[in-house]
Amino acid sequence: MKVIASSGRDDLARVYIVEFDNGLQVECAESVQPPIPLEKKWVMLISTLFGCPVGCSMCDAGTEYHGKLSATQITEQIEMMIRRRFPNMKVPSTQFKVQFARMGEPALNLEVIDVLKELPNRIDAPGFMPSISTVAPTGTMKFFEELLKVKQNLYTNGNFQLQFSIHTTDDILRRKIIPVSTWTLAEIADYGTKFFSLGDRKVTLNFALAKDSPLETDVLLKYFDPNIFLIKITPLNPTYNAIKNNLTSHINASVATDKRNSLVEDIRNAGYTVILSIGEQEENKIGSNCGQYLKAHVNSKTHMENGYTYAISKVSE
Repeated sequence: MKVIASSGRDDLARVYIVEFDNGLQVECAESVQPPIPLEKKWVMLISTLFGCPVGCSMCDAGTEYHGKLSATQITEQIEMMIRRRFPNMKVPSTQFKVQFARMGEPALNLEVIDVLKELPNRIDAPGFMPSISTVAPTGTMKFFEELLKVKQNLYTNGNFQLQFSIHTTDDILRRKIIPVSTWTLAEIADYGTKFFSLGDRKVTLNFALAKDSPLETDVLLKYFDPNIFLIKITPLNPTYNAIKNNLTSHINASVATDKRNSLVEDIRNAGYTVILSIGEQEENKIGSNCGQYLKAHVNSKTHMENGYTYAISKVSE
């Protein structure tokens, strides 16, 4: 694997375009969260597929698909970014989160399970916490059965984060946003309940919320126990697919706060932990936020003003 280009800055976020011996490319990214220092928290986003066959309507990484990465190819991304920050391969960060969420639906690649089994033996990182973000495609039960075993054996007591990307409680609209067959809300609730144990982090239900996309408290309460599930609401990041599909964000990332958001208050009043997750807006310009994909920017005939404005620098290695 070799790094062929990157975009960003080391004190905030950086995206890497990497190429493997088969000639295929993926992206991986790392970020810190100012004013939290790197020694306290460091986040990586790793690709598990060459593109993505799901094609969520707000995601730029779903415009192509060329197959699955091997366990070695997934691990190489992690080790490359560790080596660039810490040549001795020891990660001192109190929380070192590796999200399998840059390119590709992780549940479509069983090699991810092998990576989760081996990482504790390969990296020296006491704060290591993996994070799986999934739309729960139909036909992936084998992956989730194995994921449960791995969590129970290696990542108990809050050392694992599981997120289901749902985006709306309206089933018909959800099918338009995520245009593949997925588990029902009832099936997600059933698995999440089995997955959760005392001492674990709550299972996250993620809503990258577009305008006119319902997020109804009564639907949440019908399926999801507030003692097991938490709700994360994020803005739609600037992507070419969001523009193409006429999606605008329900959350105004430049002004939104918990106190001024009635939707957040309503869900909290129903008993849920709610995270209104608004990242650094500068990351939209880097192209490191969720749903962004540098190759989509490079291939686009028109360029947006509020995203992907950082230069993409070629790397010689």
